[in-house]
Amino acid sequence: MRYRTASESAIWRALLARRRSQDIPGPIGVSRTWPFGLGGRRWWLAPGCGLATFAICLVFDGSLSLWARTAPPEIVHLMAQITKIGESDWILFPSLALLGLLFAAFLAARRRLVKLVLLEQAWLFLFVFAGVGLPSLISSLFKGLFGRGRPMDLDDPSPFGFHPNWLTWTDQSFPSGHATTAFALATVLSFLSPRWRVPVFMVAALVGVSRVVLGMHYPSDVLGGAALGTLGTYAVRRAFAQRRMLFENKPEGEIALRPLGALRRYLSLRRRGSARVPRQGPT
Repeated sequence: MRYRTASESAIWRALLARRRSQDIPGPIGVSRTWPFGLGGRRWWLAPGCGLATFAICLVFDGSLSLWARTAPPEIVHLMAQITKIGESDWILFPSLALLGLLFAAFLAARRRLVKLVLLEQAWLFLFVFAGVGLPSLISSLFKGLFGRGRPMDLDDPSPFGFHPNWLTWTDQSFPSGHATTAFALATVLSFLSPRWRVPVFMVAALVGVSRVVLGMHYPSDVLGGAALGTLGTYAVRRAFAQRRMLFENKPEGEIALRPLGALRRYLSLRRRGSARVPRQGPT
């Protein structure tokens, strides 16, 4: 029986720690530049499979929508509560307010280390706001552009009823805004805390199911919203990493969350009972 050397054990521990804290094998790797292999050589497979899945959903949209709306009243009531998670107001307004408070505190702070701590926190809430807000904004624009009728307003839901309409919300079914917001939020939280990736995406999927059960969207609307929310947040993170805001690009082609160096130093000084925080920044 062969025993591992100390160096081999250290390497295995490092790999295991990285797997637990940074990424989980699967199509949506949180450290990858793009999900579903879009950044690899066979990038065309992901959009091809996505379009094929969307086409299948489009064919069966009407029948699936009618079947989902026959759910028992208890399920409908539960879905009516779950679907509220997909509303963007409770995410965007608090994050924008906290961002404003941090900016005001940044301007008022005098010590450089305190400014750096506030700046790090501001980047965090700016990422939450942009990561959810940008895909939601694009979703709203697409809704009017495609102008798809909602299944709840049709006695015989037709999945091919597309006509541009920027004024009537009943003709703005594709893509699902709630699904876009839910999956964008799930992606944001996965980037900030990878170990929670599976639970948050399960909740996002439930939000998508709730939109179909409530008759607000077709399954293909939810699929389109999920793709838009996920890819939109990946694009926002890539823009942040290029500017080294909260994220950074790694030499191996991955994107990682930057350590909060200023906050760690500030807390370290506080624990040591430092009466004054030095003016110079972190080394």
